[in-house]
Amino acid sequence: MEKIKVAVIGATGAVGQVFMWMLADHPWFEVAYITASAARVNQEYASTVHWLLPFEMPTSIRHTIISEFNADTMKSKGVKIVFSALPAEVAAEAEPHLRDLGFYIFSNASAMRYDKNVPILIPETNLSTLDLITDQGYPENGFVVTNSNCVTAGLAMAIAPLKKYGIKEISVCSYQAVSGAGYPGLSSFDITDNVIPYIAKEEEKIEKEIKKILSIDPIVYSYCVRVPVMFGHLEAVWLTLEQDVTTDMILQDWENFTDCNELPSTPERPVVYNHTNAFPQAKSAWWGTPHGMEVYTGRLKKKDGRIGFILLVNNLVKGSAGGSIQNAEAFVTRFGLIKQESRQ
Repeated sequence: MEKIKVAVIGATGAVGQVFMWMLADHPWFEVAYITASAARVNQEYASTVHWLLPFEMPTSIRHTIISEFNADTMKSKGVKIVFSALPAEVAAEAEPHLRDLGFYIFSNASAMRYDKNVPILIPETNLSTLDLITDQGYPENGFVVTNSNCVTAGLAMAIAPLKKYGIKEISVCSYQAVSGAGYPGLSSFDITDNVIPYIAKEEEKIEKEIKKILSIDPIVYSYCVRVPVMFGHLEAVWLTLEQDVTTDMILQDWENFTDCNELPSTPERPVVYNHTNAFPQAKSAWWGTPHGMEVYTGRLKKKDGRIGFILLVNNLVKGSAGGSIQNAEAFVTRFGLIKQESRQ
């Protein structure tokens, strides 16, 4: 099968590195063009990137040459799909420009996330919203599809199977890894032996995005805390539901939550529960197949009619680049650019 040519813009940052790692041996996509800051143009990827991921850089990407940001050159390379790891303020200008030029943009940035015709896509939870790209002019024109905020991604995965019970209220406190701040991110003087009980704009994103993704309107309370771990966002969640449910019912819902398994980046079990009291922990963030794409839940309990549990999401994979790749897989499958009868 001939692979679809893609570009990664912002390829050297933390999210860009996950794009490069996950696309290095992707069965459907081939990286044909990558960009980074002007100072890195014409350099080999391995010679200029500060590799942050907890494993060796794939050999196949080490000698990839970084190019300048040029839409005409991308087109000449046969690129149609663009994965964006740009900062929000840069994406606000670059992504609409690329869309107007006919590219299909799968973005991690928040710049266009709240536009009415731009889906915040998590394929297991709201695949039908992908059809909003037709409101942007597809197939005659390009489009933008965004990821959610990384905390919201884990939260949406855990509560999507429970939506049928009526979600009246959500209370969530997140304990977020430093890699979520990007690179170079926080000063070690600020975060070492410390927690920081505020992350700018994070709580507002969660409260807004969970409603758009799941088409629900609960009361949402959130606190976001930065903690001194490298990878993985832990979340403590309490739900008030309209129906009276048991913990066994919820465990069964998570067990049976298996939508979109035909996509290469979707795990066989998207939400995995463990009864061990000390589970999940941040060190589990890179577990699973594909690595980092499973959401882990634990410590499920019912108290005073409310349901509580802990969840863990890999903020760079399922919460960022991996989720965006999964979104592109959903697009090419749903709109017939590629046909797959089974997982590969």
